[in-house]
This record gives sequence, structure tokens and C-alpha cells, in this order.
Amino acid sequence: MSDTFHPYPHVPKVYPPGKPVGAGTQHVPVLIIGGGPVGLATALGLARHGVRSVLIEADDGVCTGSRAICISRRSLEIIARLGALDGFLAKGLPWAGGRSFYREEEVLHFTMPQDANQKLPPMVNLAQYHIEQFLLDAAERLPELIDIRWQTKVTCVDRRADGASVTVTTPEDAYQIDTDWLVAADGGRSAVREALGLKLQGTSYEGRYVIVDIHLKSDRPTERLAYFDPPSNPGSTVLVHKQPDDIWRIDYQLRDDEDAQAAVLLENVAPRVDSLLAMMGETAPWHPVWITIYKANALTLDKYRHGPVLFAGDAAHLVPIFGVRGANSGIDDADNLAWKLAYVVKGQAPHGLLDSYSDERVFAARENLRHGTKSTEFMAPPTFAFELMRTAVLGLAGKHAHVRSLINPRQTSAIAYAQSPLNAPDPDVFTAGPAPGTVLPECPLALPHSGGQKAGYITDLVQGADGDFTGLYFSEDGTVPPQLLALRDTWPLATVALARNPAGASGELCAWDHTAQVFSLFDAQPGTFYLVRPDGHVLGRWRQVTAGQVAAAMAAVCIAQSE
Repeated sequence: MSDTFHPYPHVPKVYPPGKPVGAGTQHVPVLIIGGGPVGLATALGLARHGVRSVLIEADDGVCTGSRAICISRRSLEIIARLGALDGFLAKGLPWAGGRSFYREEEVLHFTMPQDANQKLPPMVNLAQYHIEQFLLDAAERLPELIDIRWQTKVTCVDRRADGASVTVTTPEDAYQIDTDWLVAADGGRSAVREALGLKLQGTSYEGRYVIVDIHLKSDRPTERLAYFDPPSNPGSTVLVHKQPDDIWRIDYQLRDDEDAQAAVLLENVAPRVDSLLAMMGETAPWHPVWITIYKANALTLDKYRHGPVLFAGDAAHLVPIFGVRGANSGIDDADNLAWKLAYVVKGQAPHGLLDSYSDERVFAARENLRHGTKSTEFMAPPTFAFELMRTAVLGLAGKHAHVRSLINPRQTSAIAYAQSPLNAPDPDVFTAGPAPGTVLPECPLALPHSGGQKAGYITDLVQGADGDFTGLYFSEDGTVPPQLLALRDTWPLATVALARNPAGASGELCAWDHTAQVFSLFDAQPGTFYLVRPDGHVLGRWRQVTAGQVAAAMAAVCIAQSE
């Protein structure tokens, strides 16, 4: 170990203070506070629908330090629609499982769902400064739709019935922005949340973790490693994640009697890291990069919409790191919010559509908190009883497979909005396939391309819908009833035929089920129709559809274009 701290391999660009356009108070349709992953993803989502936003960020560039490090398959699907996927796949380290050890015995080897049907890996490890940079790169390609202003802090928020007035300051100036809609994505210490007098509710845990980033060259495969009561840190828990650029993230639990200030001193951190690496068999020299301390919180607002102000990401909820739900749930917030806000701004949907954002994402947050709480209580037992239970489970897991599920970290997965007010009634009996509120399953397809076909996937159909709803019509020969196609004249709906017969799979509105899996995956027959929201969640499904059923489902969400 060297006692010299190494810098992170990513050197962020430093941006000058942002400037308002023109003199006096500026009016913008959407103002986003916070330039982290959630704010950037929201701006990109709005831009996908042609809606302009102004994004302000207090810092002078993308973040530094150790923050989010794991991006889920669901988040990657969203990022693909935002036009930023390439960097994530090129830089990120994919992984599909992990191992847990009790003392010196392996007690769990888990694998996340992954098969030949999947387009994307279950998870990639990627530091938040890379996450922000790749989203920022995509945003900077759209200057006509995304106006980013750095070194700009919120000092006052005046909420009105028809919008909000926000006073901001830079090192050079102070000015006011009037906005119709204010998106608060300004993190766990949200200035907007504080200005509105709102409080997060839930549980803050006493257990503390030291987070250490180190530089270490190793050929060890990428997987999640968890060590319970290891010889290197008796009585503690240690988590290890490999990241790009030979950076490793190590999280270890402190004992209750340890002083937090002393715990982050390199002289106290280094022996623990040395001992851990020796236990792992890692013999290469290492260098410290970052040290900080973390306490788990399981907190959320009761509502994410407060009139014209909409909360997302850590400004809306704080989720424990165990199960990697923090950044991923924030990206899901952005995906849910962006299309709904865009439809409202463009007059394609009533303002009430934004209430469903709050309903769905508060439900999702509570699900994330439920799973995150279980993981936290296992990783850092809050009481003697929890610690006793964990010791018993770990002691039995090596020889009794049925208890190993209690050790599983329950990694983040897409949450179904089963009770969403947007869901169309599900009148038909399906034995398989995504029910209303759930996301589409993945499967290969032959997609239309330049008069021919190319290899693709189910999720590509949503990505290519330009922000519209997507209709999946299951057809023997690739034809779609003209009444369904005519709905395009009234509703933002792009319908694609999924053909079972390759002879009929031609034209720009037809894909071929060339692996003969899609029909069974969706429990479909010729005439079956799935209506999919712009965020990839199913809105409704029918075994033998009529144009009237689809129109009624769309009318419950949108305003007809002919009105």
C-alpha cells in the first residue's frame, strides 16, 4: 500500500457559471434543479419528446468521489432510449451474480436472470462520474432543447398555482426564473424540498459503513462479493465491487464503539484493506483514492407532486445502498416523469396525468424501501435479535440450501405498477405475458430496416417509437387491421405487427418472430394486442382486440389529437 492518494482516472471538465438569456425575469416551460443522473435523464427524456428544459446545477461539472456504482438492466434500457447507451456498455463492467462468505466458507453463489434472449447484461459496474458524463455528453448534443447552467444555486422557491418562481445565484450574478413546471432532482439535501417545508419519512439506521475506493490491478472477474465476519474484519461485514480503470469499491461496517472521525483516517483504513486483500489472495500493490463514511436511510416523501413541483431521485427518497436501488430508482423516476410531463406540456394529456407519476413512483419507492430494509437489516443488524438471526442463517447456509435465499441481496429489478390508475382493465385470461403495469420481457426479433430486416429485440420497438405509445399486434402474416392503423391519426400511437410467418414479415410496420418465442412469451394468438406506454410498461392487452378498446385506453391517458 502507498500512503499517496491517487486521483480518479476521470478528470471532469470545469464549466463556467451559467448565464440567463436576455435581461429581466426569464420564463421557461420546465426548470430542472440538479445535474446528477436523475436531472440529466429527465432533461434527455423531455428532449426525446421535443420539450425544452433549463437545467441548473450548483457544482461546476460532473461529480467526484464514490457514489453510485451499479446500473441495472432496466436502467440500461431507459438509457438506450435516451441515446446514451454506448458509453455505458463500452466503459462499464458487466456482471450477473456474486458470492457471499461466512468467515472462510462460501455460503451463497447467486446469479441474476440472464439468458440468450437478453440484449443487455443484468448489471454493469460504472462509477457515477462516468454515469453523469455519458448522460451529459448526450445532453450537450441537444443544445436547442437542453440549456445547462453550472455553478447556479437555488436561493428561493416561490410556488404558485400555475408554476413557480425560482431565485438563483451564480458567482457573478443573481436572477429569477419563472417556470410552469419545476422538477426537483437536487439530491438528498434538496434545497427545493427544504424551501417547501417537506420532510422525508421513514427509518435512519445507526449502522455505519466506511467506503473506500482503491486502485488495484487484478484479473479477478467482476461479481458482487460479500464477506460476513471475515478473518480480515472480525464481527463486521465487507462488500467489494470491481469497477473500470482498476478502481475497487470496498464497503466495511464499523463496530458501534468505533469513532467515525478516526475510522476514515488512512492509518486506520489501510490495515483493514491490507488484511482483506490478503484474504482474497490479491498481492498487487494498491493505492487509496477516496475514503468516506455512510449510514443507511430508508426515507421517502408521501407525495412526489406538489402542484407544479415534482420531486425525483434522492430529493424524493433515500434508499439503502444494499441491492443497488438508489441511482437505479432515480433513473426510473426520470423515465416515468419525463414522458408524462412532456405530454402535459405539449397539450397531449391533462395535468392530472402527473398525479399518476406520484402514485406509481411512491409505490415503487415503498417497494424499494421494503427490499432495501430487509437487506440492510441483514447486512447491518440494528438489534441483537437481528444479529442472532443472521448468525444462525449464515451458520446453516453452507449445508442447507433452503436458507440461502435469506442471504440473497435481492438486487434491484423493474417494479410492476399493478395498481396504477392508468392501467386498462384486463378482461381476458392470459396464462403468460406481461400484465398491465409491468415492463415488456425481452426477446430477439427480426426488425424492419431499409426495406429488409435486421436483428433486434422487443425493447427496440419502444426505443424506436419516438416517444409515442407502441402497439404490438400479433399477426399470422404481418397484416394489421386498417381500423387499428387509423388510430394513428387521432392518438400518439405507433403500431407494429409481430408476424409468425416470415413470408408476411415485410414493410416498415412489421417484425418477424424468427425464434418462434414471442407468441408464447406473450401468450398471444393472431389478433392479440399489447398497448405499451412510452416508458415500456404495458398499459393494456386484449386477446382479440378492437380499435374501440385501444381508443378507450388511450383516451383515459391522453387528449385526442383531433380535439
